[in-house]
Amino acid sequence: MRRLARSRLLAVSSAIAVATAIALSVPTIASAGSGAAGARSTVRPASARPAWATRANYLRPAAAGQRIQVAILLGFRNPAALASLAHSVSDPRSASYAHYLSPAAFRARFSPSASSAAAAASWLRGAGLRVGRTPLSRLFVPATGTVAQVESAFGVALGEYRVGGKALRAPATDPAIPASLRGIARGIVGLTEVRMRPSVVRQAPPPPGLRSGQPCSAYWGELQASDKPQAYGQTLPYAPCGYTPQQIQGAYGVDQTIASGIDGTGQTVAVVDAYHAKTIKFDLATYSQRHGLPAPQLTQINAVPARGNKADKQGWYGEETLDLEAVHSMAPGAALLFEGTASPDNSNFDLSYADILDNGRASIVSTSGGDPELSLPPSDIATEEALYQQAVAQGVGMFFSSGDCGDEIDPDGLCGGAGQRETQYPASSPNVTAVGGTSLAVGASNDYLFETGWGTGYSFLNHPGTKWKPAPPGYYFYGGGGGTSQLFDEPTYQQGVVPEDLSGYFGGENRVVPDIAAVGDPNTGFLVGETQTFPDGTYYDEYRLGGTSLSCPLVAGMFALVNQAAGYDLGFVNPALYGASGSDGFRDVTDPASTVAVVRTNFNNDVDGSDGLNFSVRTMNFTGTLHTLPGYDDVTGLGSPNLPDLIARLTS
Repeated sequence: MRRLARSRLLAVSSAIAVATAIALSVPTIASAGSGAAGARSTVRPASARPAWATRANYLRPAAAGQRIQVAILLGFRNPAALASLAHSVSDPRSASYAHYLSPAAFRARFSPSASSAAAAASWLRGAGLRVGRTPLSRLFVPATGTVAQVESAFGVALGEYRVGGKALRAPATDPAIPASLRGIARGIVGLTEVRMRPSVVRQAPPPPGLRSGQPCSAYWGELQASDKPQAYGQTLPYAPCGYTPQQIQGAYGVDQTIASGIDGTGQTVAVVDAYHAKTIKFDLATYSQRHGLPAPQLTQINAVPARGNKADKQGWYGEETLDLEAVHSMAPGAALLFEGTASPDNSNFDLSYADILDNGRASIVSTSGGDPELSLPPSDIATEEALYQQAVAQGVGMFFSSGDCGDEIDPDGLCGGAGQRETQYPASSPNVTAVGGTSLAVGASNDYLFETGWGTGYSFLNHPGTKWKPAPPGYYFYGGGGGTSQLFDEPTYQQGVVPEDLSGYFGGENRVVPDIAAVGDPNTGFLVGETQTFPDGTYYDEYRLGGTSLSCPLVAGMFALVNQAAGYDLGFVNPALYGASGSDGFRDVTDPASTVAVVRTNFNNDVDGSDGLNFSVRTMNFTGTLHTLPGYDDVTGLGSPNLPDLIARLTS
């Protein structure tokens, strides 16, 4: 999942045809002997090899018997026509604005031929691979096989490489396919192991029990940490325990919109995550009942989970619960669709997106995950960009979290940054809406007090309890992702709004993220309910959670209300959003007049105070090379939503 190419299009999104630019690059004739059945001549499609697959990072050969999923990318027909259509249906100034194609009409105009898909499937079977269900759009043909079978089929050696403390699979060279697939196969997906990382931040993964440490505040500033050392020359408040749906509704004006009769009715919001917790339905229903929300309308489409690390699966379970509860809290009348993929592999996310788009299952899709954009091979990006083009043409809004690793630089932060400034993909795609994070202060009356950019400095209380170490702001811990893409040109909807020193950060004119922001800081986070395993049993309980995994579904839920209020689906909303820049529809998040920080309490054992407490100062707006500025900035984008005014601006 990620990309290359820098073609300029005079369209709303200058990278709307990036997938086409990558996938249609002229293949190169390779030597005989590569590929299945001793093919006499081969071609090499878009590169499937990531930049990190180097000799210096090589660890060992991939296990020959391990089963993996791959796919042959076919690409869409009439790419220029698709780019033009995507421009016109998403530009509010166009006469064709919001005149979307149905899934069937999209396939009729742009899908590759059935004979092309059949040819790819036939070759895969001949290579000994098991062909899976091809999406209705025929964008790609999936297949599974062992590492040894895949190596033989594509003429590659798959190895494991050291990447940020993990061992990930990748080919040592680009794959080859038979010359008979020239003009059919545009890329190979799945050779590189790209695992979508969830953008959810907490102290321990459920289902092992987790509770918010006490003392904590019911609202911003309720309790002062007068028994703890001062910081920045003042007594700090205890962090909020986790905001309720009503508190976040009040802060962003969602309560006013719901009171006016706009609650998301008639909309369907899809959440796509890896795996699926068995308690999702129960947890969401229990949460809704406890917090005065209507009973949820939830449909689940779950793939059979692949084998995987237990803690990894448990981490995704918390992600799923957060996503669904956040959407439902903002759009209580909207229907919810949850699609659980077989694994975090990008190819499985592609299957879910294709299913949603091909079958018209939702008007909004929310995914809280991604990867550093430079870590991904062009073939993966080509596939995803094609899916996002399809979404634009069909009027489906794709919302992605901008990530929880700030500028990705700090190797000592929670994410273990790679030491270079980098954005997260898919958020960096100009064809999706990137949602960044803030730190939010909500008052005693569920009223909006202020926001800062989400970037957290961490200092802990020394054992005598007399001072904070290191002196605040201390270490960088985590923060909302943002910055300048190194892969995508600046879309025209950002031109004239995004400052040139941001779009030109790397010397060109590039896409900048995020587009919009909402609360993400776990220290001002969201109260989430989930079945967890505690020392005294397994049962439902609630705890504070955050990350741009919170920001993204909150915003996705709000746009279900926007769509209902408009009476039509806004689809790819970025052109309309940037047209509303500087209006009362956004709260401009800038540097606070003085330093903002809280004291956070954690249980040493994560569930209660029986093993003691630990305390830390969490300093806000500590954002590294990213900065909150008047107007657009690379931490919070256009700002956070003031929903009633934003609806009025977007639907007028």
